[in-house]
Amino acid sequence: MSDSAADGGAGDGTRAVRAGLPESVKYEPTLPGPVFAAHFHLPGEVAGPYSYGRDDNPTWTHLERAIGELEAPGRDGVETLAFASGMAAISAVLFSQLRAGDTVVLPNDGYQVLPLVRAQLEAYGIEVRTAPTGDDAQLGLLDGAKLLWLETPSNPGLDVCDIRRLVEAAHARGALVAVDNTLATPLGQRPLELGADFAVASGTKQLTGHGDVLLGYVAGTDAAAMTAVRRWRKVVGAIPGPMEAWLAHRSIATLQLRVDRQDATALILAEALRGRDDVTGLRYPGLPDDPSHKVASRQMRRYGCVVSFTLPTRARAERFLDALRLVDDATSFGGVRSTAERRGRWGGDAVPEGFVRFSVGAEDPEDLVADVQRALDESAR
Repeated sequence: MSDSAADGGAGDGTRAVRAGLPESVKYEPTLPGPVFAAHFHLPGEVAGPYSYGRDDNPTWTHLERAIGELEAPGRDGVETLAFASGMAAISAVLFSQLRAGDTVVLPNDGYQVLPLVRAQLEAYGIEVRTAPTGDDAQLGLLDGAKLLWLETPSNPGLDVCDIRRLVEAAHARGALVAVDNTLATPLGQRPLELGADFAVASGTKQLTGHGDVLLGYVAGTDAAAMTAVRRWRKVVGAIPGPMEAWLAHRSIATLQLRVDRQDATALILAEALRGRDDVTGLRYPGLPDDPSHKVASRQMRRYGCVVSFTLPTRARAERFLDALRLVDDATSFGGVRSTAERRGRWGGDAVPEGFVRFSVGAEDPEDLVADVQRALDESAR
């Protein structure tokens, strides 16, 4: 019996601290260091788990077990695969499950690389249908689809869809369902428990939380589908480095501490922004009056660390970002240091020029709110 917290009755903190740890062995480290091996001793017939570094690695195994225990605690038959990045994980699901002539339903308000993904899918002869995340708009596009892709909460608009409702409708039509769980993390929601076939995420964000690891993963319940995902990883070689996998596993131990602090502060910041006349379009699923709150409260246990809002102009948003002292003007989200950016600078997102995506870190809430309020006041002059 592993010392890892596979028991579904364990609390989030206990599970995060213990997840994926190997059997206790006297005088051995509790979390073994990264295994830097391209090949392994392999005399005779191949019977063991490790043969070549592109196929498997003991450091990946520990990380994958840890993520699986967070995404589906206490549940058998769930396989997890680690990837070099979130986009590697997303691509593995899409391109391992779809063939020319198939149809996939994507959100049209998701991660800004999805339009590039759409173009590649269409180049391979795959029909792509899109609809917004909010109001479960993808429901109307499911007939004949092979795969439904959900991103909830959506990035960067923070709309939420009803995962269980969409899963039931997709499965009734013979479609698989993948949910991008990056923004919520497994501590915020568990798509596999809501019926999804795949939970996919960028571990670069809040899962690892320090802004120093590029990583992705796919967790799934369908053995045949996951075999195809594993084969895609092998063929493409989209594998994580052992050091990145080890750093990710180490970081997961503090996940519950970071998530609770960051998400609580995000709500405090959202409440503070709600009282300002110069802030419009404020979104945070944890706000009781947010358009997504009702659905989010049914399927999410925590609401995430990202707050989005719009300032009157591009120039005002840029002055605001320049005036911040405790917040880095940087892309990505989920780190222990707060970051913010004018999202429109990248293109690909249908957002106003003054739209700001704000990722709340682990700073003291009163310090962070004071810094934001001061920067807003200074940028208005």
